Amino acid sequence: MEQNWFFPPHKGIRLGDLANQIGAELSNGAVADCTIHSVAPVYRAKPGDVCYMLSRKSRAELDTCQASAIICDKTIFSLVPAHIPVLLAARPHTAFALAGTLLHEAAMRPARNTSLKGVAPGAFVDPTARLEDDVEVEPTAVVGAGAEIGRGTRIAAGAVIGPGVRIGRDCTIASGASVLCALVGNSVIIHPGARIGQDGFGYAPGPKGGMIKIVQVGRVIIQDHVEIGANTTIDRGTMDDTVIGEGTKIDNLVQVGHNVRIGRYCGIVAQVGIAGSTKIGDGVMIGGGSGVNGHITVGDGVQIAAMSGVASDVPAGERYGGIPARPMRDFLRDVAEMAMRASDRQKKKKGGANE
Repeated sequence: MEQNWFFPPHKGIRLGDLANQIGAELSNGAVADCTIHSVAPVYRAKPGDVCYMLSRKSRAELDTCQASAIICDKTIFSLVPAHIPVLLAARPHTAFALAGTLLHEAAMRPARNTSLKGVAPGAFVDPTARLEDDVEVEPTAVVGAGAEIGRGTRIAAGAVIGPGVRIGRDCTIASGASVLCALVGNSVIIHPGARIGQDGFGYAPGPKGGMIKIVQVGRVIIQDHVEIGANTTIDRGTMDDTVIGEGTKIDNLVQVGHNVRIGRYCGIVAQVGIAGSTKIGDGVMIGGGSGVNGHITVGDGVQIAAMSGVASDVPAGERYGGIPARPMRDFLRDVAEMAMRASDRQKKKKGGANE
């Protein structure tokens, strides 16, 4: 790949210092002064790059690897050619993530669209809004009446911050996002096109057919260190609040309904839909394309497989999958039985054709 000017290489970090900062052990102390500038995949890593390897399945990629270091655990160490230094880590995936934050800090959140600082020409900030020092508002962004924005936060081009919204410090609200009826904590990232705080989907049967809209007068509460992906929507509560817990990461194209409460340090993958008034515990992981029914509880530490349909409560610590979602052991048994039945039908068809 040619030089990537979007994310240029770091000026350099000593390999020994990098090892210390990511909690890894350098296999060869003689190369501690080697300088690391960037990350790269194993197969095309060059001098100055660091890469990582999690599985023996990738061993063929080592044939073309010229990295200055590979992050791996002890089970992979013996596969690495002798001329490539190794950063031994108990959790190589985590160690590589930490290395990436050090080498490419600018890639950790949406970048500035302009070189302007402060409130740019072409932005509109209502006179009653309150901005702390070092807030950036890019051209065509709108900050509504009575809004409050904390120090170090950037409101990107075309974003809309609604009246009365509170946004904490060191946040990034990316281009085209809208944040309404919301209280946002510190160090929150909201990616382009996300929609936060619009009214939820609530209707009652009308007296003459059709539907009557149910008023939605709640808020969205987003706690510290949350990240919300592009084009994700989070509805405000009907009368209570919709809450996203501290440290939770939500992927692109996720729908979170009104009054949903998501716990701390959850991972919600793309195209998940969570219906209204559902409670999600702490540390829950929901695979892509899954649907979660409304008014149910998903306990702490639950893992939901991709493309599942969760229709009822899930006890804490369980692993569920399928439609309807059920304990993973039951789901896998059902899949195996269906595969055996399909195989038997094929055999019968072939047998009949040969008679």
